[in-house]
Amino acid sequence: YVGLYQLLQTRIAPHAAISETVTAVKQLGYQALSGVVNAILRRVSRETSEFQVALEQAHGLPSWLLKRLKKDWPEQLSELSHELKHLAPLTLRVNERQVSRDDYLEILEEHDIAAHACTISQVGIVLDSQVQIPDLPGFDVGGFSVQDEHAQLCATLLPNLDDKFVVDACAAPGGKTAHILEKYQPRKLIALDQDTKRLTRVTENLERLLLEGEHVVIEAADAISWQAAEQPDCIVLDAPCSAIGVMRRHPDIRLLRHSTDIGQTVALQQQILENMWQQLKVGGTLLYITCSILKAENEQQMVEFFSKHADAKEIKIQADWGIEQIHGRQLLPQAGRGDGFFYCRIEKIA
Repeated sequence: YVGLYQLLQTRIAPHAAISETVTAVKQLGYQALSGVVNAILRRVSRETSEFQVALEQAHGLPSWLLKRLKKDWPEQLSELSHELKHLAPLTLRVNERQVSRDDYLEILEEHDIAAHACTISQVGIVLDSQVQIPDLPGFDVGGFSVQDEHAQLCATLLPNLDDKFVVDACAAPGGKTAHILEKYQPRKLIALDQDTKRLTRVTENLERLLLEGEHVVIEAADAISWQAAEQPDCIVLDAPCSAIGVMRRHPDIRLLRHSTDIGQTVALQQQILENMWQQLKVGGTLLYITCSILKAENEQQMVEFFSKHADAKEIKIQADWGIEQIHGRQLLPQAGRGDGFFYCRIEKIA
């Protein structure tokens, strides 16, 4: 299955996929089957288009997920189930402190690397060429980050954060933290995450992007119980979720997620949201984000939150992208573009 997936759904060269899979079969002690595996993979390699057509006719979604998507997105179901099977594009976010998007596109062209500007994100670039990220010009000096186009919208939905105190809750691996520091000059920024290993990636990313400073604090803490010594002006809450919206990048989600997980995740989101709301100062902004496309984690979560909080006011997102919800705005995975993301902007009032 791994070899077939590599041949039909990834950019891995066919000869490499076949060779590595056959080698793995031998190493696992199935020497006698290596010839059969080799023959099957070579046939698929020769007839890739025919096999891809067959794949197109099957959505491959678990029944519980298909049922939820049919309920949440009846009009978009066909396109959505089709798109979730495809490989997501490789997208960069240029570090505007170092280079403009137009200038970096010219640099890529000079290196014969095909790319084009994103449609929604003003700092995003989609790579059309197969290339190793560390080999791209400017990688070592922090000229860009790898980040999905729809994830790049986070920093653009925030108020001016110059000289403000900002908390990025559930921050790892640090894409949002970095973008905030590229776009604004906050007085203080705390990046929280309970996973210390993933926090190491935040530190590494900020080092590469030349965004470190005494005003940036990386803190290992549980967002459910974290207490602020000073009330933040802004909290970015990229809440734990089912990650159905990024299934194109993580196809194992089809097997790892179960219907019972959703209720547990929604409860966890509520706990984190309640605690973070208590920390936020009056007049401050909380941006609620998930990479899910399930309404239970997004729109319905926000309906529940606003029903309990008279001190919460939604700041509507006026945009020509996504689908407006009762509260918030939903982006669905799009061919050649971004993943599924949900955003809701909330102001704390007296």
